[in-house]
Amino acid sequence: MSYSEEHQREMEEISLYGYQEEVVQPALEGRNIIIWLPTGGGKTRAAVYVAKKHLESTPGAKVAVLVNKVHLVDQHYNKEFQPFLGGRHKILENSLRSAEEDRHVELTGFTLLIIDEGAPKPPGAQWSTSCRSVPTWMPRSSCLPRKLPENCRRRSPKPMKKYDIVNERLKDPFGDHLKWMMSEIHDFTAEKNIRMDFGSQEYEADVVLLEKQASVQGNRMLAQCARHLRQYNDALLINDTVRMTDAFQLLEEFYNREMERRIGLDDTDHFLFDLFRENKAKLQLLAALTQFENPKLEQLQKTLLDQFGGQNYSRGILFSKTRMSTHFLFDWVSANRPMQDAGIKAATLTGAGNQANHMTQKDQKQTIQQFREGALNLLISTSVAEEGLDIPECNLVVRYGLMTNEIAMQQASGRARAEDSKYSVVAQRGGQEVRREQTNEYLEELSKRAIAEVQSMDQLNFQQQVAELQRQNVISLQLAELQLEKMRTRCPASSFQLHCRLCNTAVAHGDDMQLIDGTHHVNINPHFEVYYKAGEKVHLDGPFKDWEPGCLISCANCGKEWGMEMIYKAVTLPNLAIKNFVLQSPGGRKPVKKWKDVPFRIEEFNYTDYVLKKFPDLL
Repeated sequence: MSYSEEHQREMEEISLYGYQEEVVQPALEGRNIIIWLPTGGGKTRAAVYVAKKHLESTPGAKVAVLVNKVHLVDQHYNKEFQPFLGGRHKILENSLRSAEEDRHVELTGFTLLIIDEGAPKPPGAQWSTSCRSVPTWMPRSSCLPRKLPENCRRRSPKPMKKYDIVNERLKDPFGDHLKWMMSEIHDFTAEKNIRMDFGSQEYEADVVLLEKQASVQGNRMLAQCARHLRQYNDALLINDTVRMTDAFQLLEEFYNREMERRIGLDDTDHFLFDLFRENKAKLQLLAALTQFENPKLEQLQKTLLDQFGGQNYSRGILFSKTRMSTHFLFDWVSANRPMQDAGIKAATLTGAGNQANHMTQKDQKQTIQQFREGALNLLISTSVAEEGLDIPECNLVVRYGLMTNEIAMQQASGRARAEDSKYSVVAQRGGQEVRREQTNEYLEELSKRAIAEVQSMDQLNFQQQVAELQRQNVISLQLAELQLEKMRTRCPASSFQLHCRLCNTAVAHGDDMQLIDGTHHVNINPHFEVYYKAGEKVHLDGPFKDWEPGCLISCANCGKEWGMEMIYKAVTLPNLAIKNFVLQSPGGRKPVKKWKDVPFRIEEFNYTDYVLKKFPDLL
């Protein structure tokens, strides 16, 4: 944003509380600061004040406000920056990473950076990577008030916290039958080096690792069984979170997709499909026995009705772990007559992305706006709503079946902004969730003591320690980059092969891959088309510059999904996700999650060269 006198008349005046003025004083003196205040204490307003003073006093000033959640962009602009700053502005999405010349932005062109919601992140994470080129972005002075004054505490009241504890489920015949089916799969694999604590997050981590190791070894049988075991474990987790019928639906939909898409079936596939077919009717029957339903749902219903069932108008956020659990909880709320009679109008809020089960950014914005206006009064959300969402009328936060750290706990609690708000933890008696929440409370107290220690530090000593931490962070990032670059120069891209992660067929070499706009990894080998088949059309929230989505693509040998076609300037190219392959290198085999981690260089896509080679008679 830039600043001119003609816009000063349009702007409201900013008035700060005394504690806010104390917080921002080092910034007004030209020093870098961290603004730390409790949720609702006015951090953003204080930052707006700094931006306004900077624009007024610095010739040619330009301010960049960096936000790590899409839904916070509109909130900050409409509620905070625009009323007080006016002026010209531009909202930029992913412009720091964009390779397109007309979209790319360098932070060195700005005179002031404001980084919002900068929760602690590991080296190389979002802000540290984006801001490395700006030597003064990290804090150099402590800006915490020595003691939070009473008016700050009144402006940011904490909700009343309570534990809504549920006794353990005494009988679970549906879950027990799922576990028996999982034991059958284990017997089929004869795999002994894995724990059998079905239905736990630890078991999920074990089978994810097992699938990874089996893919590296080219052991199709073990990799397939591990994939299916993970789906059964997901069903057990849903059975422990929502309804038995939801867990059955999750498993049924998985097998319907597999049976529809998979080709080239082997003995392992037939065993796994037959196991589900033979037990499907019994699972469906057991899932209908409501006397064995999840007892946590009854307590969750009571918690919600206690808040929404009276005459007072309420708004709340129900936090759950996964996208699929939020969708099943939404189905449960929508089908629950007492909650509908209480006037609960719910919607899900999950992370944005290009996958079919992700919300679009447009959907996110619309959902939050409806919640802000009161058209919705209950958000069923993943962690996406923990940071920064400012709804003053929100008076209920429920954490349901969550195991997170103390930062996520504090962030979630801060969404309850209204007076007399409630913060509920719905969990099983003696379960891991309760123990984790109590640990978080202890860690929260430790963080307060740590802050007090920092506040009491000598200023020079504080600056020296921060400067040393900065140096270490920059050095570690540069070393990691050097090591990756060294690795990429050892072997040419042509010496690497991509194998289908499911059937292990070798389908491409590293030098077949090229990069479009710094984001899309496409295979330019004209012979690659024999290895995949195109499926259904992909529908994404657009429009996109120079391209549009084509069809899903999958392995022609086994049906494993690989990615999608992208139609780039009228040319159709297969856009691959590296996580769906195993990389064969001169040094061995390994799976890779993201393209940025592959140990070879990927050249930029040259549109003209590609088109003229593919269509030599075009000109």
